[in-house]
Amino acid sequence: MPERRVTVGSKVGLHARPAALVCKAAAAQPVEITIRKDGVDPVSADSILGLMTLGAEFGDEVVLTAEGSGADEALDELAELISSELDQQ
Repeated sequence: MPERRVTVGSKVGLHARPAALVCKAAAAQPVEITIRKDGVDPVSADSILGLMTLGAEFGDEVVLTAEGSGADEALDELAELISSELDQQ
């Protein structure tokens, strides 16, 4: 199963606006993507509540996983998004 490890780039972490942007991007993908932080169970990346309950802060590493046709491309897109500063877009 493909996975990507990515560092959260938003200074506010995956909360509020950044979480909404990640959720929207994940929902648009052809595969289901999960996201987890070490020590926390994985959640669906297209669930805003799930993203916010991860408690992923600026500089934290998260792991994205997906399976199926288009998984690598979907993970690359989401990894790029998560590593950027989303609170100022």
